[in-house]
Amino acid sequence: MSCGEPHETDCSEVLDHLYEFLDHEMPDSDCTKFEVHFEECSPCLEKYGLEQAVKKLVKRCCGSDDVPTDLRAKVMGRIDLIRSGQVVPEQDVTATAQE
Repeated sequence: MSCGEPHETDCSEVLDHLYEFLDHEMPDSDCTKFEVHFEECSPCLEKYGLEQAVKKLVKRCCGSDDVPTDLRAKVMGRIDLIRSGQVVPEQDVTATAQE
């Protein structure tokens, strides 16, 4: 996703780290770069708005539930695998969903 214009911070970098930005898990200097990017790039701003809305909805619906540490670790591991381009075996996904 890109507006077709060159940016100091590439769209792919912004989208790869969008949840870190949303969760305030990045240094202030990186947050500033992302904010500048959103001002310049409407497709990324739209994606940011959508993900922010989903995050608020999930928090409203499930915000009071504590997430078990092992489940969080499994989910984060899956996200890392997907981001790195590795294929998650079907049986792993099914087994995790049933746990």
